[in-house]
Amino acid sequence: MKLAVSHIKKAYAGKAILQDCSAVFDKGGISVLMGPNGCGKSTFLRICALLEEADRGELLFGDDSAPLTHDLALKRRITLVLPRTGIFNTTVFQNAAYGLRVRGRRPAEVAGPVREALAFVGLEQKKDQQARTLSSGETQRLGIARALIIEPEMLFLDEPTASVDQENTAIIESIILDMKKQGRSTVIMATHDRDQAERLADRVLVMNRGMIEER
Repeated sequence: MKLAVSHIKKAYAGKAILQDCSAVFDKGGISVLMGPNGCGKSTFLRICALLEEADRGELLFGDDSAPLTHDLALKRRITLVLPRTGIFNTTVFQNAAYGLRVRGRRPAEVAGPVREALAFVGLEQKKDQQARTLSSGETQRLGIARALIIEPEMLFLDEPTASVDQENTAIIESIILDMKKQGRSTVIMATHDRDQAERLADRVLVMNRGMIEER
C-alpha cells in the first residue's frame, strides 16, 4: 500500500506539534522517521494510522483520490505498534490471537496463524506462558506478532526498541529486516536512534520544527 501525506497540521492546546508535514511512502520497504523525543513523530504516526485526526491536511492511501480517514475497512489494513505494548492478563497465545478473534475468526482458523506469528518473533515456545511474565523485550516482540497476525498492508512502528535491552533490540531489528525480505508490509518506523536508522532504513526522513525533510 502506498501512502501520500499532504500538508498535515496538528496542535494541542494551541501549541503547534505538526506544522506542515508532507511525504510520500511508496509500497514496500522500510521508511524511518528520525528526530528527538517530543518532536512530533508519535503524533504523525497516530494520524497516519487513523487513530487521530489532523487539524488540516489529508491522507491518501493506495490509488484512491480521496481521504479515507473514517473508512473501517481501511483501518483494518493498517496497524500501529506502540513503544510499550499493552497486554491482556492471559497467555501469550491468547494475546497474539486477539486481532483475529475480534475479526470473528473461529478457533480452528486462529491456531495456525498464531503459531506462525509467534515463531516469526521467536516466542513460539512461550505460547502457553502468562504474557505478563515476559520481559519488556519479549513483550514488545509479542506486540509485533499481534500486529503481523492480521497481515497489515502498512505497519507503523513507534520507537519499537525504546525500552528494550540490547539483546532484544537486535532481535527486533532482525524481525523488521525479515519482514522486508518477505514483503509482509510497508513499514514506517519512528526512532531517535541514528545508528538504528542506518541499519534498517531504505529511506530516512527527519522531523524538524514540525515538518518532515528528506535526508
